[in-house]
Amino acid sequence: MSTSSSIPTLGRYPLLDRVSVPADMKNLSIEQLTTLAEELRSETINAVSTTGGHLGASLGVVELTVALHAVFNTPDDRVIWDVGHQAYPHKILTGRREQIRTLRQPGGLSGFTRRSESPYDPFGAAHSSTSISAGLGMAVAHHLYAEDHPSYRERNVISVIGDGSISAGMAYEAMNNAGAMGGKGAERLIVILNDNEMSIAPPVGAMSNYLSRLMSSRRFLTLRDMAGKLAKRLPSRIERTAKRAEEYARGMITGGTLFEELGFYYIGPVDGHDMHQLVPILRNLRDAEDKGPVLLHVITEKGRGYKPAEAAGDKYHAVARFDVETGKQKKGPAGPPTYTDVFSRELLHRANQDDRVVAITAAMPSGTGLDKMAQQHPDRYFDVGIAEQHAVTFAAGIASEGMRPFCAIYSTFLQRAYDQVMHDVALQNLPVRFAVDRAGLVGADGATHAGSFDLNYLCCLPNMTVMAPSDEVELLHMTATAWAHDSGPIALRYPRGAGLGQKLPDEGEILEIGKGRIIRSSEGEGVAILALGPRLHEALKAAETLARDGIAVTVADARFAKPVDGALIESLARQHRVFITIEDGAPGGFSTQVVQHLAETGLLDRVRFRPMALPDTWIDHNTPAAQYEEAGLTARHIADLARKAFDGKAGA
Repeated sequence: MSTSSSIPTLGRYPLLDRVSVPADMKNLSIEQLTTLAEELRSETINAVSTTGGHLGASLGVVELTVALHAVFNTPDDRVIWDVGHQAYPHKILTGRREQIRTLRQPGGLSGFTRRSESPYDPFGAAHSSTSISAGLGMAVAHHLYAEDHPSYRERNVISVIGDGSISAGMAYEAMNNAGAMGGKGAERLIVILNDNEMSIAPPVGAMSNYLSRLMSSRRFLTLRDMAGKLAKRLPSRIERTAKRAEEYARGMITGGTLFEELGFYYIGPVDGHDMHQLVPILRNLRDAEDKGPVLLHVITEKGRGYKPAEAAGDKYHAVARFDVETGKQKKGPAGPPTYTDVFSRELLHRANQDDRVVAITAAMPSGTGLDKMAQQHPDRYFDVGIAEQHAVTFAAGIASEGMRPFCAIYSTFLQRAYDQVMHDVALQNLPVRFAVDRAGLVGADGATHAGSFDLNYLCCLPNMTVMAPSDEVELLHMTATAWAHDSGPIALRYPRGAGLGQKLPDEGEILEIGKGRIIRSSEGEGVAILALGPRLHEALKAAETLARDGIAVTVADARFAKPVDGALIESLARQHRVFITIEDGAPGGFSTQVVQHLAETGLLDRVRFRPMALPDTWIDHNTPAAQYEEAGLTARHIADLARKAFDGKAGA
């Protein structure tokens, strides 16, 4: 596989300028498609340099993107990009080139595929390992439509999935179903395994490429079909033996035995950057009749064609805005450590003291801060791949033997393992520590990655303790508290981004479970604000504003979403006319715990209770500040609600 040394010369793009939609590529030669790919790579690099985003994955699939749209009849043929963070070249080729420099910007294109954005995005994504299930569903729907509309019989569905994403159980569930489905639509399903880590494949060479082209050809498929029909006339034992011999012979050459056992016809591996390989093979698959589900294994290089990306350890997976010539990212001035860094520091401190501490991540070592644990305590660090369900139950097994596992998973990804949290952890009261990173709104990644729901799905579980720090010092304390908590499962949720710049103590303090604290006290029947998490600081700003208006305000830090501090809640309710809760989660989380306690004690009847939470809607990608403004969770919104409630008006 050759490696290009630099990006194409910047300037006009003679071929790309002629392509508005994929149909414009149909009459291009393979040589022209190769040139088009070079221009597309250059345009992708320049676009992402102005917006930031997932660059490396997109550069790795440029040739594959061009080949798919040149060969298949999109959007009638469905191309599904697993995760969708590699779809920037796809967006450029499918009518969105004029908007590509609005990528991840307010009001601009999504950083992932989105059905509402284009008919060329048949399935929205941002979480991994969904493409094969969705593709199989589409293929079955086409099969059923074909009874009345014969043209649907010719439609193909192509699911492009990475070698990391295919590690998830859902991908194998889908392949297992597709392979056993028979003639109900799965025969038009093509899965393309985009292998950019060489983790599965044997070396790519001329013989392997030749065999892949041969095995995808109509001649070979016809001969294979004839051999199958001949074998069916033989005794059943010989038929089975002949079929297995053919599968294993190809498996020995290509490494595809696993996929064959799942019922897929395996082709590959092939060079995913060689248009002379990709285009003929894709044409063969497009034109084959009743081929059954196929898995095409392509080898690509993340960051391909851009030297700074090729040289980077993570192949420029996610980048800020950068200078195209040097590759230097335009990051802001150094600020306070991130919440993730603070969690990582305290976890490592406790791991140095306690050899029972174990750290688990689901393919996000640097994102969760566990890379430092991996460096210093590799024997107690486990990256299980994109397999959140397994990660949680794996942690439960470790906890059952007296160890102290920390399972660090983003809020949006922990959703994928909810049954395991309930059945394997909470039900058995096992002391798994959940470090729930990226809680609340997350900015440019938008609704797909927002940590909006963890309070709801964790607080309803018996035995679960849930904490939320208001700043980085509190996170240090809560990490220490989780370490010491052996009586059941415990979660600490914390936001993306930098802390407030507070001085950190040498180690965290162990907090009393279920106890909050008063931050600002007042006299008189004014307003009480009980905040959970970082919105506390907006509540303090609101209190200053209200005080200037002559309204006394008490502000408390709940610290715990579950169990709530009953004594604190009762005191606030008895001493104030208005009681406001605020949280950066969906309705029905922390506030539900508070109102339940108020109702049970009869205090709900005497206080004007007003909960503030995220609105019951999806909040699109933007800056976090703009997102919280849209959500109505800023100091201004808190003060407005407090005034209305204090004056006896109804609403938020």
